[in-house]
Amino acid sequence: MRRLTGLLLATALAVGVTACGSDEAPEGGAAKDSYTIGVANFMLGGPYFSGMDKAIAAQAKKKGNVEILTTDANGDAAKLASNVEDLLSKNVDAIIISGGPLESAPAALAAIKAAGKPVVLVDRKFQTGEYTSWIGPDNEAIGKQNGEFLAQRLTKGGKVAIIKGGPADNSIGLARTNGVKSALQGKAGITLVEAPDFGGWSSDGGLTVMESLLASHPDLVAVFCENDAMCLGAQRAIADAKKTEQIVIAGVDGQTEALKAIADGTNYLVTGLNDADIIGAKGLDRAVEILGGATTEKDTVVDSPMVTKENAKQHMDSGVF
Repeated sequence: MRRLTGLLLATALAVGVTACGSDEAPEGGAAKDSYTIGVANFMLGGPYFSGMDKAIAAQAKKKGNVEILTTDANGDAAKLASNVEDLLSKNVDAIIISGGPLESAPAALAAIKAAGKPVVLVDRKFQTGEYTSWIGPDNEAIGKQNGEFLAQRLTKGGKVAIIKGGPADNSIGLARTNGVKSALQGKAGITLVEAPDFGGWSSDGGLTVMESLLASHPDLVAVFCENDAMCLGAQRAIADAKKTEQIVIAGVDGQTEALKAIADGTNYLVTGLNDADIIGAKGLDRAVEILGGATTEKDTVVDSPMVTKENAKQHMDSGVF
């Protein structure tokens, strides 16, 4: 910790508590026997984010010397900052932030920096503010590989709908959609149709938006959703409209229900794996590494393989959320 810097320099002895500033790993500290790590969740209302929280806790349990304190801001940025302050008051050794759709958290990051604690961001990289390390996917690459898959599949062209999670400035969703567009725009015979309303990242939202799309574009041949939950809702709307044989589906994340639909050979053909289990576990490992004095990467991109019927069962067995 920074408050121990003078003592470390004076004695040149290892101490029991090691941490780091908000923008770099500690150099030459000694690890404690055990750690308490706070997990500040912006929201736990969706399966992806609750899966991330569970993965962090499971990895901590495997280590045997890490206690986890979890909070849920219920989608309120001010509450997230308050939760971070509360975790700091309990003298946690480090904080992991799962930011969900939140674009920035200046108050939370400023408080962590002032306390001299390391902060690891999982999945969401904030647009502003200092952090120690980030672990997450390349969302534009995920969208691009889905778009390339659809381009190969839709040899006769047709209309492809895009369902976005929202809000308009959500950089994760924008990256995924931009990736799809980069692969499909300009392809002979393919027309892109962006839904005017947001699906809210939920199954019910995806169903509602898909119903509206089908009313105005009954000739759709495919739909891409910025996450699997919305695609699962869209799949229900497509089935209700008796267009399962006409419209294929592409999503992102690797939600268990989506993987099963793909493995079962339904019209849900592809998703890009954004594995909450892997990212959460790696986030916990990264926090412990930093506390132990290791020099770590600032940013770590986690692979996001394409999942189709050929490999869906394999990923189902690996235990994604």
